[in-house]
This record gives sequence, C-alpha cells and structure tokens, in this order.
Amino acid sequence: MSEKINNVEELLNAFQFKGELSEIKQLDDGHINDTYYFEFVEENGHKCRYLVQVLNTFVFKDPDALMKNVVGVTNYLHDMIIKNGGDPERESLYVYPTKDNKSYYIDKNGKCWRCYNFIYDAHTVQMVDCAETFYKAAKAFGKFQQMLADYPGETLSETIPNFHNTVSRFADFKKALADNISGRAEQAEKEISFVLAREKDCSVLLDLLKEGKLPLRVTHNDTKLNNVMLDNTTGEGICVVDLDTVMPGLSLYDFGDSIRFGANTAAEDEKDLSKVNLSLEYFKAYAMGYLSTAGESLTAEEINQLAFSSKLMTLECGMRFLGDFINGDVYFKTDYPEHNLVRCRTQFKLVGEMEKHMDEMNAIVKDCCKELGLNK
Repeated sequence: MSEKINNVEELLNAFQFKGELSEIKQLDDGHINDTYYFEFVEENGHKCRYLVQVLNTFVFKDPDALMKNVVGVTNYLHDMIIKNGGDPERESLYVYPTKDNKSYYIDKNGKCWRCYNFIYDAHTVQMVDCAETFYKAAKAFGKFQQMLADYPGETLSETIPNFHNTVSRFADFKKALADNISGRAEQAEKEISFVLAREKDCSVLLDLLKEGKLPLRVTHNDTKLNNVMLDNTTGEGICVVDLDTVMPGLSLYDFGDSIRFGANTAAEDEKDLSKVNLSLEYFKAYAMGYLSTAGESLTAEEINQLAFSSKLMTLECGMRFLGDFINGDVYFKTDYPEHNLVRCRTQFKLVGEMEKHMDEMNAIVKDCCKELGLNK
C-alpha cells in the first residue's frame, strides 16, 4: 500500500470499484497530478484495474469545468471507437463515476480524486528514439483529432485561459520586460530582440481564425510523446492520455508543439547550441503519421500552416522561458539561475533552424499529402 494514501477506505466507499482490493502502487510518470494503480479481484478471478488520481487544484482551479470537459470528450470518443469497431477499454480513457454519480470526489481533507480505466499491456516513452516511434505517436494524435473533428469545441471550457494564445503570450512577455522584476533583462538583450523582431508571427494563426479561415477544434494542448500509450506488442499508439488541457483551440497548436518537442536533436536545456538542430527526418515522419489519420478531417488552410505552426509553438515556448527568466523564475522549475535563459536559447535556435528550412518543411507536407492521396 502506498504511504501517501491514508484514506483508502474512504476512497473504496466513494467509487464504484468492482471486486476485492488486492494491490495499490504509486506511478511516478506525472509532474502535476499524483497517480495510483488500483487492482481488484472479482470472485471469478477476473482482475479489475483502475487509474486513480489526485487532481492538482492549484494548477487546475476549476475541477468542475475540467472534468466536464474530460467526461464530454471521453464519452464521445468511447462511442466513436465502438462505432468504428475498436476496443474502448484500451483506445480511450473512461471516467468511472463516484457512487453518487459524480465525475470526481472531494475527500475529507479537500483533495480532489478521480478514477479512470487502466490502459493495460501498454507503455509510454519519454523521448523520441527513432522516426518510427514518432510516426506512431503522430498517428495516435492524428486519430484523436480526426475522431473529435465534429465535436463542438466551443462547448468546452478553457482549463488554462489563453494557454496557446500567442498574442496574449506576447503581451505577457512585453509586461515582463517592462516590469523587469528580477533586473535580469540586460542579461538577455539578444534574446529579447529575437522575440520582438517576430511580433507579427504571433498573430498569424489567430487572425486566420478570426477571418474564418481556420476552424475552432477540440485540442489536446500537451502533445508530448509520453501522452500516448503504445501497445507493448506492436508499438502502435493506441490511446491519447492526460486530457486535463483539452480545450477549444487550433489543431495547429497540437501539431506544432509535437514538432517543437520531438524534432529537436537536443535536450530542451542543452547549453551547447551547436547540438540543437531540426530533424527533417523526424518532421517528415510526424507529418506523414499525423496526416495519415487526421488529413481527411483537416482543411486545406490547416494543412498549409502545419510547418509554420511548428515555428510558432517553438517561439511561444521560448518566449515563455525568457519571460519567466525576466520575472525571476516564478513559473518553471529551475536547477540553476540561468536555467530558463538556457532553455529559451535552445528554443530560439530551433526557431532559427525552422526559418532556414521552412521551404523544405512545406515541401515535405505537400509530398506527404500527395503520397497519401489528400487533395487539399
């Protein structure tokens, strides 16, 4: 039994678990929520496995709105998967209700608990190890987007307001620069100039949204590789997880952030910028995988902006690191005083690489569409 759960009986009385409790263990693969594996055994020997989490209400201050998003999206996916002849137990999360039919439970200490199905015979990986792995993750994220293409994104709440609103992020950066609370701005003059020179980039996608040229979608907003469950046997991506940031947004946010994370040849905080480059091999693998599943549901303009979105999401991330450095490291955890400055330099080097290769990236997207027979 995990020492961190001191109210097991309270939880057993709160949720609709089946069988006799046989095992609890804590899982250490999350940075925001505490996650546990609960196993129960029924009289016939069948094992029932659950993922039980404590929702971090410091980060997510409105659990009611968040869980309404999650329940709406997962129920919709559940029905779509059944309609397509899939296995909803493995291909989607499902929120198990409490005994009073609520999506979460507040315990006597004020902690917010929720319960999901446990995706069995599957695993996650933390970093892209080869183009094939990235391709398979892309197929899963693309399928997630495709299945939710007709879901009314405007009905979802923003769990973190303006999360990928790049115009708002630029305004936050300008305020950090003006306030210069830490007095560090003079240490980052080159990086500050880099951001200011790209102000117009920040409004490109949002302007297209306002003009009706890009559709509002259901977006995941945290498309790191470890948010895809990979089948233990085939290595295929079978289920997209960690839906706390599912919100209305642009499909391009998800694609672009995946490239920012996965097509970088170096770590996010690599000090030696000569190691930071864009892997066009990985970009092509992801574009092909994503378009193979999501392509038919995307508009021509969405596909046209895939390469640019990669640059924009990378710029946004670097801008946030730099703003936090100037603010005195109040948001991102750091290991040393210049950590956020190092991080932003890595992102900006990648932005520069993308700018150099933008024509090639756009050509790769077109080639993928041609190979897949997408007439967009």
